[in-house]
Amino acid sequence: MRRLATVLMASALAFAGASAASAGEIAVIVKTVNSTFWQNVQKGAEAAIGSAKGNTMTFQGPAAESAIADEVNMVENAVNRKVSAILLAPSDPDALVPAVKKAWEARIPVVIIDSQLASGADKYYQSFLATDNRKAGELAAKALIEKVGTTGKIAVMSYVAGAGSEIGRVGGFTDYIKANSKLEIVGPYYSQSQMATALNQTTDVLAANSDLKGIFGANEPTAIGMGRAIKQAGKAGKIVAIGFDGNQDLQEFVKDGTLTATVVQGSYQMGEKGIQTLASILAKQKVDKTVDTGVVVVTKDNIDKPEAKNVLY
Repeated sequence: MRRLATVLMASALAFAGASAASAGEIAVIVKTVNSTFWQNVQKGAEAAIGSAKGNTMTFQGPAAESAIADEVNMVENAVNRKVSAILLAPSDPDALVPAVKKAWEARIPVVIIDSQLASGADKYYQSFLATDNRKAGELAAKALIEKVGTTGKIAVMSYVAGAGSEIGRVGGFTDYIKANSKLEIVGPYYSQSQMATALNQTTDVLAANSDLKGIFGANEPTAIGMGRAIKQAGKAGKIVAIGFDGNQDLQEFVKDGTLTATVVQGSYQMGEKGIQTLASILAKQKVDKTVDTGVVVVTKDNIDKPEAKNVLY
């Protein structure tokens, strides 16, 4: 009996310890862990976790951005283990709403980064930190028009249809093109944020449209696949290509002329400011409902300057 009582007490203490640990946990849940963009968000979050005193940080995400159900489960699991707060980049504006609502009902503060949730869900989270994706899409379109002109044919290589960032970014791009030029738009094509898919799609688009003057790759894996397809087709420097995000592959494409420019978000800032915002909320301080984390159009001319170095990764 004494041994049983000791075992039960040890189990109780272990459970209590686990509860205490999870109570001090900030769960960072992103669209996928298999992207340097989200890994850079992680770096920013890790740098800021010290500001959330008494809390540790966990970082997770699905294997692919298209694995939306997996991300929903991750948020629900975080709620069930009673974390202190959640920093979330939702891969789908609608599918993540019920899980975020559960966090709200459990009085777990949530800060959203990168992609907006569906209209009407703003009461379930405390702050939204992101690129102004519509403005970023417009900047990409402006950069393309400056090199291509206002007539001819261009293509749009997008990623996950319906993702909050995709709606604003590609919508901003196409609306600006239509309002400021007579360019014909081919696409958009959706890579599901898979580099290999984007490579194959771009290869097909280039083959089917020999008169293509410009092309836009709307996120990191899509732009990388697009860039590789352009090089393989011998079109580097012969077609105006605008990418999005700023990992090493995309930086090299800018330097060697495969990409005319790439529009880079403050991914590190999303993680850093996201954790800092949650720390303020946990300290019962007022925070802004919306924070623009900014973008920089990176070209061969400014890639080595501080404005670009501050966002490249």
